Amino acid sequence: MKPVWSIKNQYIGINAHLHSLWQAEGGWDEFHAAHIIYLANALKIPLRPMGYIAGVQQSLQIRRANAPDGRPEADVLIYDTDPQRSYEPLPSSQSGHGLLVMPVPELLEAKEQGIEEYHAIGIYQFSSGKRDRGEPIVWIELLSPSNKPGGQDAVYYRDKVLKLLRSGIVLIEIDYLHESAPTFPGVPNYRPVENGHAFVPDAHPYRIVVIDPRPTLMKGLARLYQFDVDETLPVVDIPLQGGDVLAFDFGEPYTRTLEESMFGLDVDYSQLPLHFQRYRKDDQERIAVRIVALLNAVRTGADVETGPFPVPALTLDAALAEIAAWRTESTKP
Repeated sequence: MKPVWSIKNQYIGINAHLHSLWQAEGGWDEFHAAHIIYLANALKIPLRPMGYIAGVQQSLQIRRANAPDGRPEADVLIYDTDPQRSYEPLPSSQSGHGLLVMPVPELLEAKEQGIEEYHAIGIYQFSSGKRDRGEPIVWIELLSPSNKPGGQDAVYYRDKVLKLLRSGIVLIEIDYLHESAPTFPGVPNYRPVENGHAFVPDAHPYRIVVIDPRPTLMKGLARLYQFDVDETLPVVDIPLQGGDVLAFDFGEPYTRTLEESMFGLDVDYSQLPLHFQRYRKDDQERIAVRIVALLNAVRTGADVETGPFPVPALTLDAALAEIAAWRTESTKP
């Protein structure tokens, strides 16, 4: 059976085929390393005219949160060029579709789950004439499997998160790993219970969490941007200093990471993603109709690199039948 490959991301948003592959068989580290660079470069462009500067560290050395000086390193540092600029709270907003706003203590209820110290992005306040440019304003973490509950580095990450938040640093946590539990107990868990059938109705597979512990950890707010399979990545409000807020689109650097690194050549789009049953039924349907849309394009001779294509109005069962028919048809001599 001839495989269907595509350099172009065939999903609107997170690529379920690739993320399932990386969680099942490994390869997340390569994506993580590439995506950090694309994220950092995308941040530099809008931050510069706002009076912030960004730089990529040459060293890939990682220091753990329990290192002798107690200070972790990031891959990218963003500095405030105005050292006099003070903190002003982000205007409060109501929760809406895909956005949940809650007090930080509610998010951190009970005991936090774990996390590792992986590559990250830091936004720093600038101090003129100093090699050490001060404390970060915002710290961005792209979670890896070992960061999350049950991972080997969970304890290190938990300690770092608490240290960052207690020092008044905004934490942005990017979680694109649907097969493991969230790092915070206040976030609905998308992962099904042990019998593999029950899902939490209001849970989402992907999320970006913004935790602003200012003016104090107890009075701070957490904003959860939650989204599903085949849904655009969110535009997230990143609180900086002096009332500055960067509305940052996480979708553009994500798509560039996949396509320019050609990760799509690692998967066969005529097949269901690995561990397909670990997606909720509504997400399974989104995946299945997305596959059918691509296979229909192949049937008509369309260039797959012009996708993603409009999806047909099919139920999950109908879409799965279409995929099975394609596989039978493509094996005929």
